[in-house]
Amino acid sequence: MKRRDFVKNKMIASTALGLGGVGVLSAFKEGPEQVKTGFKLKYAPHLGMFKESAGDDPIDQLNFMADMGFTAFEDNGMKGRSQDLQEKMAATMAKRGISMGVFVAHTISWDKPNLANGDASLREKFLAEIKESIEVAKRVNATWMTVVPGHVDLRLRKEFQTAHVVESLKQASALLEPHGLIMVLEPLNFRDHPGLFLTDSPQAYEVCKAVDSPSCKILFDIYHQQIQEGNLIPNIDACWDEIAYFQVGDNPGRNEPTTGEINYRNVFKHIHSKGFEGIVGMEHGNSRKGKEGEQAVIEAYKSSDTF
Repeated sequence: MKRRDFVKNKMIASTALGLGGVGVLSAFKEGPEQVKTGFKLKYAPHLGMFKESAGDDPIDQLNFMADMGFTAFEDNGMKGRSQDLQEKMAATMAKRGISMGVFVAHTISWDKPNLANGDASLREKFLAEIKESIEVAKRVNATWMTVVPGHVDLRLRKEFQTAHVVESLKQASALLEPHGLIMVLEPLNFRDHPGLFLTDSPQAYEVCKAVDSPSCKILFDIYHQQIQEGNLIPNIDACWDEIAYFQVGDNPGRNEPTTGEINYRNVFKHIHSKGFEGIVGMEHGNSRKGKEGEQAVIEAYKSSDTF
Protein backbone atom coordinates (compact mmCIF):
# COMPACT_ATOMS: atom_id res chain seq x y z
CA MET A 1 0.00 0.00 0.00
CA LYS A 2 1.29 3.45 -0.88
CA ARG A 3 2.03 5.75 2.03
CA ARG A 4 -0.52 8.23 0.71
CA ASP A 5 -3.26 5.58 0.58
CA PHE A 6 -2.40 4.39 4.08
CA VAL A 7 -2.65 7.93 5.50
CA LYS A 8 -5.88 8.56 3.61
CA ASN A 9 -7.54 5.39 4.85
CA LYS A 10 -6.40 6.04 8.42
CA MET A 11 -7.80 9.58 8.36
CA ILE A 12 -11.12 8.40 6.90
CA ALA A 13 -11.40 5.73 9.57
CA SER A 14 -10.60 8.15 12.37
CA THR A 15 -13.14 10.60 11.00
CA ALA A 16 -15.82 7.90 11.03
CA LEU A 17 -14.99 6.90 14.59
CA GLY A 18 -14.86 10.50 15.77
CA LEU A 19 -18.36 11.18 14.45
CA GLY A 20 -19.87 7.89 15.45
CA GLY A 21 -19.61 6.53 11.93
CA VAL A 22 -23.10 7.74 10.95
CA GLY A 23 -23.16 8.72 7.30
CA VAL A 24 -19.50 9.69 7.30
CA LEU A 25 -17.94 7.12 5.01
CA SER A 26 -20.69 7.68 2.47
CA ALA A 27 -19.43 11.26 2.12
CA PHE A 28 -16.10 9.99 0.77
CA LYS A 29 -16.53 8.79 -2.79
CA GLU A 30 -13.63 7.46 -4.77
CA GLY A 31 -12.96 9.29 -8.00
CA PRO A 32 -10.02 9.45 -10.38
CA GLU A 33 -7.03 10.41 -8.22
CA GLN A 34 -9.30 12.04 -5.63
CA VAL A 35 -11.58 11.48 -2.64
CA LYS A 36 -14.59 13.78 -2.52
CA THR A 37 -15.88 15.05 0.81
CA GLY A 38 -18.78 16.93 -0.67
CA PHE A 39 -17.48 20.39 0.24
CA LYS A 40 -19.72 23.03 -1.30
CA LEU A 41 -16.94 25.62 -1.51
CA LYS A 42 -13.33 25.41 -2.68
CA TYR A 43 -11.50 25.60 0.64
CA ALA A 44 -7.74 25.99 0.13
CA PRO A 45 -5.22 24.77 2.72
CA HIS A 46 -1.57 25.83 2.69
CA LEU A 47 1.72 24.04 3.16
CA GLY A 48 2.39 23.10 6.77
CA MET A 49 -1.26 22.78 7.73
CA PHE A 50 -1.15 18.96 7.48
CA LYS A 51 2.57 18.23 7.74
CA GLU A 52 2.18 15.95 10.78
CA SER A 53 -0.08 13.71 8.75
CA ALA A 54 1.55 14.07 5.34
CA GLY A 55 5.21 14.81 6.10
CA ASP A 56 7.41 17.75 5.11
CA ASP A 57 7.47 17.16 1.35
CA PRO A 58 5.22 19.68 -0.48
CA ILE A 59 4.10 17.08 -3.01
CA ASP A 60 3.04 14.68 -0.27
CA GLN A 61 1.15 17.50 1.41
CA LEU A 62 -0.70 18.36 -1.80
CA ASN A 63 -1.65 14.74 -2.29
CA PHE A 64 -2.89 14.53 1.28
CA MET A 65 -5.05 17.63 0.75
CA ALA A 66 -6.59 16.03 -2.32
CA ASP A 67 -7.10 12.75 -0.45
CA MET A 68 -9.03 14.65 2.22
CA GLY A 69 -11.28 16.20 -0.43
CA PHE A 70 -9.83 19.71 -0.74
CA THR A 71 -9.99 20.99 -4.30
CA ALA A 72 -7.92 24.16 -3.95
CA PHE A 73 -4.59 25.26 -2.48
CA GLU A 74 -2.92 28.58 -1.75
CA ASP A 75 0.70 29.42 -1.08
CA ASN A 76 1.79 32.92 -0.07
CA GLY A 77 5.42 31.92 -0.61
CA MET A 78 5.05 30.26 -4.02
CA LYS A 79 7.01 33.01 -5.76
CA GLY A 80 10.07 32.28 -3.62
CA ARG A 81 10.16 28.56 -4.39
CA SER A 82 12.50 27.11 -6.99
CA GLN A 83 11.22 26.84 -10.52
CA ASP A 84 11.65 23.07 -10.37
CA LEU A 85 9.46 22.82 -7.27
CA GLN A 86 6.88 25.19 -8.75
CA GLU A 87 6.60 22.94 -11.80
CA LYS A 88 6.32 19.78 -9.71
CA MET A 89 3.64 21.33 -7.54
CA ALA A 90 1.73 22.52 -10.61
CA ALA A 91 1.86 19.05 -12.14
CA THR A 92 0.59 17.49 -8.92
CA MET A 93 -2.25 19.98 -8.64
CA ALA A 94 -3.25 19.35 -12.25
CA LYS A 95 -3.21 15.59 -11.71
CA ARG A 96 -5.22 15.74 -8.48
CA GLY A 97 -7.78 18.33 -9.58
CA ILE A 98 -6.56 21.09 -7.25
CA SER A 99 -7.03 24.74 -8.24
CA MET A 100 -4.17 27.09 -7.41
CA GLY A 101 -5.14 30.02 -5.22
CA VAL A 102 -3.25 33.19 -4.33
CA PHE A 103 0.44 33.79 -3.85
CA VAL A 104 1.98 37.10 -2.75
CA ALA A 105 2.90 39.08 -5.85
CA HIS A 106 5.40 41.61 -4.51
CA THR A 107 7.50 42.76 -1.59
CA ILE A 108 5.10 44.21 0.98
CA SER A 109 6.23 47.41 2.67
CA TRP A 110 5.08 46.84 6.25
CA ASP A 111 6.67 49.83 7.97
CA LYS A 112 7.23 52.59 5.41
CA PRO A 113 5.21 53.96 2.49
CA ASN A 114 5.80 52.81 -1.06
CA LEU A 115 2.71 52.90 -3.30
CA ALA A 116 0.99 55.54 -1.16
CA ASN A 117 3.70 58.18 -1.51
CA GLY A 118 3.88 58.27 -5.30
CA ASP A 119 7.63 57.65 -5.46
CA ALA A 120 8.35 56.77 -9.10
CA SER A 121 11.24 54.42 -8.34
CA LEU A 122 9.18 52.45 -5.81
CA ARG A 123 6.35 52.20 -8.32
CA GLU A 124 8.73 50.82 -10.94
CA LYS A 125 10.01 48.25 -8.45
CA PHE A 126 6.44 47.18 -7.75
CA LEU A 127 5.63 46.89 -11.46
CA ALA A 128 8.80 44.88 -12.10
CA GLU A 129 7.72 42.43 -9.39
CA ILE A 130 4.27 42.18 -10.96
CA LYS A 131 5.95 41.21 -14.25
CA GLU A 132 7.89 38.51 -12.41
CA SER A 133 4.67 37.27 -10.81
CA ILE A 134 3.01 36.92 -14.21
CA GLU A 135 5.60 34.30 -15.10
CA VAL A 136 5.09 32.50 -11.79
CA ALA A 137 1.32 32.51 -12.31
CA LYS A 138 1.71 30.95 -15.73
CA ARG A 139 4.04 28.29 -14.33
CA VAL A 140 1.69 27.20 -11.53
CA ASN A 141 -1.64 27.80 -13.32
CA ALA A 142 -2.66 30.59 -10.94
CA THR A 143 -5.28 33.25 -11.65
CA TRP A 144 -5.00 35.38 -8.49
CA MET A 145 -2.11 37.08 -6.73
CA THR A 146 -2.20 39.09 -3.51
CA VAL A 147 -1.29 42.78 -3.44
CA VAL A 148 -0.97 44.91 -0.29
CA PRO A 149 -0.31 48.63 -1.01
CA GLY A 150 1.90 49.01 2.06
CA HIS A 151 2.23 51.59 4.80
CA VAL A 152 0.57 54.98 4.95
CA ASP A 153 2.48 58.19 4.30
CA LEU A 154 1.83 60.39 7.33
CA ARG A 155 2.98 63.47 5.43
CA LEU A 156 0.27 63.19 2.77
CA ARG A 157 -3.48 63.60 2.93
CA LYS A 158 -5.35 60.34 2.41
CA GLU A 159 -6.80 61.56 -0.88
CA PHE A 160 -3.36 62.09 -2.41
CA GLN A 161 -2.24 58.68 -1.17
CA THR A 162 -5.32 57.07 -2.73
CA ALA A 163 -4.58 58.72 -6.06
CA HIS A 164 -1.00 57.40 -5.98
CA VAL A 165 -2.14 53.87 -5.13
CA VAL A 166 -4.80 53.91 -7.84
CA GLU A 167 -2.27 54.99 -10.47
CA SER A 168 0.12 52.19 -9.51
CA LEU A 169 -2.67 49.66 -9.66
CA LYS A 170 -3.86 50.92 -13.03
CA GLN A 171 -0.40 50.37 -14.44
CA ALA A 172 -0.20 46.92 -12.86
CA SER A 173 -3.62 46.05 -14.28
CA ALA A 174 -2.43 46.95 -17.76
CA LEU A 175 0.30 44.33 -17.35
CA LEU A 176 -2.06 41.67 -15.99
CA GLU A 177 -5.08 42.08 -18.27
CA PRO A 178 -3.55 40.52 -21.42
CA HIS A 179 -2.86 37.35 -19.42
CA GLY A 180 -6.27 37.11 -17.75
CA LEU A 181 -4.66 37.43 -14.31
CA ILE A 182 -6.12 39.17 -11.27
CA MET A 183 -4.41 40.95 -8.41
CA VAL A 184 -6.57 40.89 -5.30
CA LEU A 185 -6.18 43.75 -2.84
CA GLU A 186 -6.20 42.63 0.77
CA PRO A 187 -7.33 45.07 3.49
CA LEU A 188 -5.58 44.16 6.76
CA ASN A 189 -6.69 44.88 10.31
CA PHE A 190 -5.25 47.59 12.56
CA ARG A 191 -4.41 45.22 15.42
CA ASP A 192 -2.13 42.79 13.60
CA HIS A 193 -0.79 45.23 11.01
CA PRO A 194 -0.92 48.81 12.33
CA GLY A 195 -0.24 51.69 9.99
CA LEU A 196 -1.16 50.18 6.64
CA PHE A 197 -2.87 52.15 3.90
CA LEU A 198 -5.57 49.61 3.03
CA THR A 199 -7.66 48.52 6.01
CA ASP A 200 -11.40 48.55 5.20
CA SER A 201 -13.56 46.78 2.65
CA PRO A 202 -15.37 50.00 1.56
CA GLN A 203 -11.95 51.55 0.95
CA ALA A 204 -10.87 48.56 -1.16
CA TYR A 205 -14.15 48.81 -3.05
CA GLU A 206 -13.53 52.49 -3.77
CA VAL A 207 -10.00 51.77 -5.02
CA CYS A 208 -11.16 48.95 -7.29
CA LYS A 209 -13.89 51.13 -8.77
CA ALA A 210 -11.32 53.84 -9.45
CA VAL A 211 -8.89 51.41 -11.09
CA ASP A 212 -11.80 50.00 -13.12
CA SER A 213 -10.12 46.83 -14.35
CA PRO A 214 -11.08 43.14 -14.33
CA SER A 215 -7.50 42.55 -13.12
CA CYS A 216 -7.94 44.50 -9.87
CA LYS A 217 -10.36 43.03 -7.34
CA ILE A 218 -10.78 42.50 -3.58
CA LEU A 219 -9.46 39.71 -1.39
CA PHE A 220 -12.01 39.78 1.42
CA ASP A 221 -10.26 38.21 4.41
CA ILE A 222 -13.06 37.49 6.86
CA TYR A 223 -10.67 37.31 9.82
CA HIS A 224 -9.21 40.76 9.14
CA GLN A 225 -12.57 42.35 8.43
CA GLN A 226 -14.19 40.92 11.55
CA ILE A 227 -11.54 42.76 13.59
CA GLN A 228 -11.48 45.88 11.47
CA GLU A 229 -15.15 46.51 10.84
CA GLY A 230 -17.43 43.54 11.64
CA ASN A 231 -20.81 43.64 9.90
CA LEU A 232 -19.50 40.87 7.69
CA ILE A 233 -22.42 39.76 5.55
CA PRO A 234 -23.72 43.28 4.77
CA ASN A 235 -20.20 44.41 3.84
CA ILE A 236 -19.69 41.33 1.67
CA ASP A 237 -22.94 42.19 -0.11
CA ALA A 238 -21.93 45.82 -0.56
CA CYS A 239 -18.56 44.83 -2.05
CA TRP A 240 -19.81 41.78 -3.92
CA ASP A 241 -19.17 42.86 -7.51
CA GLU A 242 -15.52 43.60 -6.69
CA ILE A 243 -14.75 40.51 -4.56
CA ALA A 244 -12.77 37.80 -6.36
CA TYR A 245 -11.38 35.80 -3.44
CA PHE A 246 -12.03 35.05 0.23
CA GLN A 247 -9.75 34.05 3.07
CA VAL A 248 -10.78 32.86 6.50
CA GLY A 249 -9.63 32.47 10.07
CA ASP A 250 -11.63 32.69 13.27
CA ASN A 251 -11.28 35.49 15.80
CA PRO A 252 -9.71 35.59 18.32
CA GLY A 253 -6.75 33.33 17.61
CA ARG A 254 -6.72 33.20 13.81
CA ASN A 255 -7.35 29.48 13.79
CA GLU A 256 -9.86 27.23 12.02
CA PRO A 257 -13.60 27.98 11.96
CA THR A 258 -15.58 26.97 15.09
CA THR A 259 -12.76 28.08 17.41
CA GLY A 260 -13.83 31.72 17.76
CA GLU A 261 -16.72 34.14 17.49
CA ILE A 262 -17.49 34.06 13.74
CA ASN A 263 -20.49 32.03 12.61
CA TYR A 264 -18.71 30.59 9.59
CA ARG A 265 -21.53 28.21 8.69
CA ASN A 266 -23.79 31.20 8.07
CA VAL A 267 -21.09 33.18 6.27
CA PHE A 268 -20.22 30.23 4.01
CA LYS A 269 -23.91 29.58 3.37
CA HIS A 270 -24.36 33.21 2.36
CA ILE A 271 -21.49 33.42 -0.11
CA HIS A 272 -22.46 30.03 -1.57
CA SER A 273 -26.05 31.22 -2.01
CA LYS A 274 -24.77 34.18 -4.00
CA GLY A 275 -23.15 31.81 -6.47
CA PHE A 276 -19.53 32.17 -5.44
CA GLU A 277 -17.43 29.61 -7.29
CA GLY A 278 -13.97 30.94 -6.43
CA ILE A 279 -11.50 29.94 -3.74
CA VAL A 280 -11.81 30.31 0.03
CA GLY A 281 -8.27 30.38 1.40
CA MET A 282 -7.60 28.77 4.77
CA GLU A 283 -5.13 31.43 5.93
CA HIS A 284 -4.97 30.50 9.58
CA GLY A 285 -3.21 28.27 12.06
CA ASN A 286 -4.33 25.06 13.74
CA SER A 287 -5.80 25.49 17.21
CA ARG A 288 -4.31 22.18 18.36
CA LYS A 289 -0.99 20.51 17.66
CA GLY A 290 -0.20 17.23 15.96
CA LYS A 291 -2.30 14.90 13.85
CA GLU A 292 -5.24 15.36 16.20
CA GLY A 293 -5.18 19.09 15.54
CA GLU A 294 -4.99 18.51 11.78
CA GLN A 295 -7.99 16.21 11.95
CA ALA A 296 -9.80 18.93 13.91
CA VAL A 297 -9.21 21.38 11.07
CA ILE A 298 -10.78 18.97 8.57
CA GLU A 299 -13.74 18.38 10.87
CA ALA A 300 -14.19 22.14 11.37
CA TYR A 301 -14.58 22.68 7.64
CA LYS A 302 -16.90 19.72 7.25
CA SER A 303 -19.05 21.08 10.05
CA SER A 304 -19.03 24.66 8.76
CA ASP A 305 -19.87 23.43 5.25
CA THR A 306 -23.09 21.68 6.35
CA PHE A 307 -25.65 24.21 5.24
